Amino acid sequence: MFIFDMTNLLTLFLVLIVTILCIYLSQEIKKSLVVAIPLFAFVIDLVIHTIQMLTLKQEFSYLYSTLCYNMAIDFIFILVTFLAYLWADEVEAKEFNKKTINSKGINWLWKKV
Repeated sequence: MFIFDMTNLLTLFLVLIVTILCIYLSQEIKKSLVVAIPLFAFVIDLVIHTIQMLTLKQEFSYLYSTLCYNMAIDFIFILVTFLAYLWADEVEAKEFNKKTINSKGINWLWKKV
């Protein structure tokens, strides 16, 4: 059974670097769509890991904990890229005088912290 294993440190490091570069690129060119690409990729990866865990055969039961860890890592990356998307959307809205997705932007998060 093929698993995109993000518990491997090298894979995790490379995915982290690519995600950070996408966030940086979206801030430089002021396009929030750039950071939406890894967001959708992590959502798809989470769906794939969920389907793999739900259809796990008995002979692959040793992969259950690995899939659980991968799903937790996917959730963390989804949270980070979603917040980065809100931030990039606010930067894009200020640059091009557009309305943001959320009328308050990402300021609602920082007021509570």
